[in-house]
Amino acid sequence: MKRNRFLLFILLGVVVIIVWNFLSQPGVKDLKGDFREISFIRNEQNDGPVIRVYAVSVSGEYWDEMQRYGDFMPHTKYGNTKVYFFKDSGGLPSTLNLLEPQVPQEFQSDCLAVYEKDGMSQVSFRKYPFK
Repeated sequence: MKRNRFLLFILLGVVVIIVWNFLSQPGVKDLKGDFREISFIRNEQNDGPVIRVYAVSVSGEYWDEMQRYGDFMPHTKYGNTKVYFFKDSGGLPSTLNLLEPQVPQEFQSDCLAVYEKDGMSQVSFRKYPFK
């Protein structure tokens, strides 16, 4: 009986550690910059490459945080994910396009950076992509 209690106590300790580890993972909310998703578009094609385009507002020029935010975004093998970052005090697009130009012309000057992960999981990060 004592052995069963001991094993149950050890098992309970392991479960608590696993749950704590699971719940303490870093995420988007841990980043500096007050990131807010403004708009999102995804192609409806489920049998080919998935294309995702996001527009996100940020409170400043936190370049490393923008890169990390992009890393947190979902990505599909052989798909393409793009995240356009805009200063929250500037113009913010409410719609995006799947085809180029993905950001409407009137908002391109307000774009701080673009993060892209392509079909081969290669990441690129460009500051002021429309200048």
